Amino acid sequence: MCDDDLIPPRPDLSEEQWLRAEPELADGSVGDRVRAMSTVRRRALLGGAAAGAALAVLPGTAAAGARTPQAVRPRAAAVDTFPFPERPNSDGEFAILVTGDAGTGEEEQHAVAAAAREVCRREGIGLAVGLGDNIYENGPESDTDSEFQTKFEEPNTGIDIPWLMVLGNHDCSGLIPGSGGDPSRGDREVSYARSSRRWYMPSRYYTAALPAGGTDPVIEFFALDTNPVASTVAQLDPHYYWNGPYMRAQRAWLDGALGASRARWKVVIGHHPYLNNGKHGSAGTYDGFLIGHYTRGIHLKELYEEVVVGRADLILSGHDHTLQLLEPTTRTAGTRQIVCGASSKSGDGKAHANHPATWQNFSDHGFMVLKVSDRAMTVDAYTVDVPTRTARLAHTTRTTTPVHAREAEPAGAARG
Repeated sequence: MCDDDLIPPRPDLSEEQWLRAEPELADGSVGDRVRAMSTVRRRALLGGAAAGAALAVLPGTAAAGARTPQAVRPRAAAVDTFPFPERPNSDGEFAILVTGDAGTGEEEQHAVAAAAREVCRREGIGLAVGLGDNIYENGPESDTDSEFQTKFEEPNTGIDIPWLMVLGNHDCSGLIPGSGGDPSRGDREVSYARSSRRWYMPSRYYTAALPAGGTDPVIEFFALDTNPVASTVAQLDPHYYWNGPYMRAQRAWLDGALGASRARWKVVIGHHPYLNNGKHGSAGTYDGFLIGHYTRGIHLKELYEEVVVGRADLILSGHDHTLQLLEPTTRTAGTRQIVCGASSKSGDGKAHANHPATWQNFSDHGFMVLKVSDRAMTVDAYTVDVPTRTARLAHTTRTTTPVHAREAEPAGAARG
């Protein structure tokens, strides 16, 4: 079984319970992962004990109660990062590359990036989005892990723009690859942003708007960390419980940020989708589970439905290795779900649900381009032929009325 396809036998097991329930997982790559994690944790404990003893003799040190991210070290200064666009391209639009589930370092990732590089040049793209699973299969081991180079920097050479990055389940693996069982590992990717010109992740969740420095943005992105409410295992750290302090703070932040935004177009980006016709399924029934706080993603479903739908124009997600432009519906209060997770891996070739779709593809690799102006928002979906590293424009959809403006529309008004 591929690591990416690991599904627990029952909902909401801890990783240790899962391994006891399926001891055959101790063989092969998962067993290697368990042994490697044990070694790392022993070293961390020894190092932490020594550091704690040193801190204890320093005046003014308050170590108790602090949540120090593992493997995050302060840096003297940030690098000279690629700038956010301050003005639209020659077509009068802000163009944004959208990729997801890219970080394998394999030929497929390089082929998609090469095809996207040409489209970026042609379309005047000034910003990119990475929808999680940035470092397969287990996430980085530190903020200086060489995999940042081989699975992000090198494939994306020449796409010299800021990349808005969010955390995926593989970025926060615990013992089991892709489990999302150790959210604290995501702090390493936040820390890496200090040393990369491309990688933009100022926090685990954040906002970013275009044009840079504008008071009334054309578009604003709201980047989420969906892992604590969509992991395939139960969270053991109370800080990351589905109803713990981290998720309460993130929910309050998202609610406030969406309400305060003055952007024409509002886009929520997070790894796990709200709606999805691919094999992982939709929030609330992930991977066919109908019970369980974590495994089925019921609390992520609640977050999307209670805070996001009807307020954001798009939800951009990865997780499923497919390309989907789903239709805005009454259920979504006009918000459109987009799944774009085929930038290195591809799907199984078939739909597993029947949410209304404008266009969808379950077989090919690819990426998307989002283009916005005050007049319209357009999404171009591209498929990529890996052997030739070429992209084909497969579908375009255009919207002219933002969600927040639709309540003011006269009855019968046409929508894009």
